[in-house]
Amino acid sequence: MKDQIARAVQVLRNGGLILYPTDTVWGIGCDATNAAAVDRIYALKRSVNKKSMIVLVGDVDSVGRYANGAPAVAWDLLETATSPLTLILSGAANVAENLVPDEGTLGVRVPDHEFCRQLLHRFGRPLVSTSANISGEPAPVDFDGIAEEIRAGVDLVIDPRFEGKPTRKPSSIIAIDESGLFKIIR
Repeated sequence: MKDQIARAVQVLRNGGLILYPTDTVWGIGCDATNAAAVDRIYALKRSVNKKSMIVLVGDVDSVGRYANGAPAVAWDLLETATSPLTLILSGAANVAENLVPDEGTLGVRVPDHEFCRQLLHRFGRPLVSTSANISGEPAPVDFDGIAEEIRAGVDLVIDPRFEGKPTRKPSSIIAIDESGLFKIIR
């Protein structure tokens, strides 16, 4: 696993895209602070609805670096979640501008996946995470379901042996405003 993580970190630092396993579904990822890399993902996915991708961070303590408007309840939810949870938080900060919608929010998730956590720790920056499919098509439930166009469009495909036991479902999504009011999105 160390070799794959080292290669992924090098690709990410050079503005590249990776295809990698998460605790939900396979994702396309890049450095969330690199606008050119983010644009490459939008192009690869043929995304019409830009600014709808989330970022992964390595631990709950990192959330505040990328979402300044996160209320205390956000940490409580992330620390007690028993399944994959993405929070849409206000005050997006320290990420590429083309990831942030006009309302200034950012989707953030802390993955419960060994490969992702080690990658995030070594990389030291947030990682874009979006399902490994063309926009509008179903998200593949496993590596074999990923279209060749997606596989060919990234700079590094992580070895499928590191897949682990993903839920094979997207995460739950909750939007929380600065006052702590929340809305369940999915």
